Amino acid sequence: MKILAERLTELRKEKGISQAELARALQVSYSVVCYWESDRSEPTAPNLMKLADYFEVSTDYLLGRTDF
Repeated sequence: MKILAERLTELRKEKGISQAELARALQVSYSVVCYWESDRSEPTAPNLMKLADYFEVSTDYLLGRTDF
């Protein structure tokens, strides 16, 4: 899902953290974050919730269902 990859990359850069730092915070591998951001895979539901909590946004925002 391209919108997810774009929003994830944007949020990470706004927060000023690297992919490796995000991976550590979410307790996933660096390659998983790379795959998410390059739209080669999508996070599982539990990881999607972790991302939403970490960036303080809704899962709907990450999935492109809302712009807020």
